[in-house]
Amino acid sequence: MNRSAGLLSALYLATSTGLAWTAFLTLRQGPPWAACLFAAASLVPVIAVVRESVLQDQRHTLAELRARADGPGAGAADDIVRAELDTACCERWWTSCGTDHDSTCPGRVPRSSVA
Repeated sequence: MNRSAGLLSALYLATSTGLAWTAFLTLRQGPPWAACLFAAASLVPVIAVVRESVLQDQRHTLAELRARADGPGAGAADDIVRAELDTACCERWWTSCGTDHDSTCPGRVPRSSVA
């Protein structure tokens, strides 16, 4: 976690602690509905801390994926897709989800054997 995210998380936790303490004091000396309100409000900063950690994990994963994409073999996926598209047999096969072939297609399968 970088410095700004750590500082923000510490601020969130301090706010949550303050709200929880206020909920406790309100429960002892004030109306119960206000104590419940402060208790619920004390959970919101905890959710924010969890959100910050999830965002940090996503940033880290994205950085790793970018490093892999820029590394050796970066064009391998493009080459595989290009080769598969070049070996596609015919337009009718693509548009009929693989059930029909053109009459001139070398990969033509008789209709009786098509699933």
